[in-house]
Amino acid sequence: MSLTQNIRKDMFDASKVGNSSHADILKLVLADIINEEKSLGKKLSDQEVIKVLRKQEKKIKDSISQFTKMDRQDLVSRETEQLHVIEAYLPALMSEEEVLKVVQKVIQDTNATSLESMGVVMGSVMKELNGRADGGTVKNIVQKLLSNTQICN
Repeated sequence: MSLTQNIRKDMFDASKVGNSSHADILKLVLADIINEEKSLGKKLSDQEVIKVLRKQEKKIKDSISQFTKMDRQDLVSRETEQLHVIEAYLPALMSEEEVLKVVQKVIQDTNATSLESMGVVMGSVMKELNGRADGGTVKNIVQKLLSNTQICN
């Protein structure tokens, strides 16, 4: 069963047991998936669905941050519930140590020696990690390693 089918099934199951809030969250997720399919003109693979879910996860985390600053606990709790539902469908992110190994390998493979190579390294790393790591974490590791490489040269 594809990830989209699994989400759809879980939405119907939540509706049947009367968990309308869970069902509503999954309806929004499915709507985003359908919109992405329409814009691409094709059915999404599970990897592409995960990318859609990661975008939603990032938006929700940003909202939680903003609502926390505004001291709107009611909105924080609503967004947190959405985040938990979405995270249930996402694979675990790689640890920093695992990302570090991939970045080191890409830097070695591309012979990157300075921050000027950051775009090439980031592109290769993100392609290789394929949504299994947070972009901010990857960026920080790449910057740190390329800065150190620059000092050594």
